[in-house]
Amino acid sequence: MSLRADLAVIAAHVAPGARVLDVGCGEGELMEVLQREKGCDARGMEIDPEAVERCVARGLSVVQGDADRDLADYPDDAFDCAILSQTLQTAARPDQLLDELLRIGRRAFVSFPNFAYWRMRFSLLAHGRMPVTRHLPVSWYETQNIHHVTVEDFRELLRAKGVTIEQSWFFTGEREIGGTSANWRAEHAVFQLSR
Repeated sequence: MSLRADLAVIAAHVAPGARVLDVGCGEGELMEVLQREKGCDARGMEIDPEAVERCVARGLSVVQGDADRDLADYPDDAFDCAILSQTLQTAARPDQLLDELLRIGRRAFVSFPNFAYWRMRFSLLAHGRMPVTRHLPVSWYETQNIHHVTVEDFRELLRAKGVTIEQSWFFTGEREIGGTSANWRAEHAVFQLSR
């Protein structure tokens, strides 16, 4: 199975045998790879009932839940790592969701689309309309994105909360790029975090 670039880098950095919670797990592609290739105890939470059904049909351990409220039900340090991929921008309070991830997981992986990517900036400047892109494929009125985060916005949030960035990766399409000027060069970002 071929994973999306952000999921592949996360999978490569999760320790073998780790206890993992994939928040917003979709159809469970990452969980399946972590179980099969790394022997992880991978569990998921997903808000979409159809995606939950597909995960369960694949034999994955997933609960239907809303990360904005249901992570509070998990005890402290219940997992070695908590994963939030391409979901931060859909949370009601991303700052509080980050706190919950780092409470229930000793480490967290967070990936998100970078709304400061140069092509998005150019499209907005040239056309005066919110762009539709490969990673943001629907019009502004159809999107689940309610917070438009940039790489620098996220770094500032981490500084304010005293969160440690262990590693970070930046991508344009499926190609990894360096961190220099990532705020305008990266289409999406992945951060490995701890307290």
